Amino acid sequence: MSYIEKQYAVDTGFRMINTNLVNFEDTFFLENIIYNELVSRDYEVFTGKTYKGEIDFVVIDGRKKCFIQVAYYLGSRETIEREFGAFKPISDASPKYVFSLDRFDYSRDGISHINIVDFLLGKVNINLS
Repeated sequence: MSYIEKQYAVDTGFRMINTNLVNFEDTFFLENIIYNELVSRDYEVFTGKTYKGEIDFVVIDGRKKCFIQVAYYLGSRETIEREFGAFKPISDASPKYVFSLDRFDYSRDGISHINIVDFLLGKVNINLS
């Protein structure tokens, strides 16, 4: 089985030009925006892999790290379970976050939910340990 690595554009406008708007995927565009923001804040950012799947971002600053999942909206139980459940294979005690556009705080089981707009505006930040 082959796996295609994710690639993020420095300018999301480049990505928009090459996107079929019929199959427009909002979550990937949000991932790209979050990726660019994390890099602009001088974090090292990687995609994580577990035996069950993938973690959108492993964010590293020196010896500290955290894990981030990005979703457009957590509008269904299935989406909530998928995004928060992605962390189940990780026994590492580093902070774990789910980012979405939802205003309602879905934090649970020690995993923090962060509103994307609040993060981008600097109203909330991530912690690494």
